[in-house]
Amino acid sequence: MKRLTATVALSLALVAGGAHASQQYEPLADSVRAALHLAISDRAAPDLPAFSSPQRQMWLRTMSDRLAKRMPDEAGRMEFLKTVHYEATRAGLDPQLVLGLIQVESGFRKYALSSAGARGYMQVMPFWIKLIGSEDSNLFHLRTNLRFGCTILRHYLDIEKGNLFRALGRYNGSLGKAEYPNMVRGAWERHWSWPEMTAASNP
Repeated sequence: MKRLTATVALSLALVAGGAHASQQYEPLADSVRAALHLAISDRAAPDLPAFSSPQRQMWLRTMSDRLAKRMPDEAGRMEFLKTVHYEATRAGLDPQLVLGLIQVESGFRKYALSSAGARGYMQVMPFWIKLIGSEDSNLFHLRTNLRFGCTILRHYLDIEKGNLFRALGRYNGSLGKAEYPNMVRGAWERHWSWPEMTAASNP
C-alpha cells in the first residue's frame, strides 16, 4: 500500500510539472553567465522586516487566505509567500506574476518533477545549475528554486526588452505560442491580482 501511495504521489508530481514544455538550453556568453551566477549567488535570507509595513502585511494575509487550500500548513505557507515576495521583488518581478507562474508550472508542489526533468515550484531545468549555479545547488530547496526561477524569468524579460508574452514563452520553451503565456496571465489575473502592487510590463 505504501508503495502504491508513493507511486500515485510521484505520478501526480509528474503530471503537475509535465503538462507543458520546459526551458531550453541556450549557449550564454561568458559575461551573461557571470552576471546570472552573481544574481543567484547571494543566499541571504528574505528580508522579513520588509513585511512590517501595513501594505505588505495586508498582502501577506490576503495571499495566505487565497493559498490556504493549496498549502494547508500556515507556517510553511507564510515562509513560501515571504520568499516569493522577496525573490520576485529582488529580480524586479511582480510577486503576483510569479505566483501565477508557479500555479501553472507546479500547482504549488515543492517536489514537482516533469518528464523532462524540470524541478520544484518554478520547474527549473537542471542544466541551469551547470550554467550559473554550483554543485550544491538543490532545485527542490525553496529559496534556491525561487531564486533560480525568478532570475531566469528576469533574464528572459531583459532579452525580450520587457515583452512578458515572449519572456514567458522562452521560460516555458514555447516561444511564439500563446497557450502558456495566456495560462500564466490568466492565473495571475484570476487568482493573484493585487492592484496596490506594480504590475510587470507587457508591451
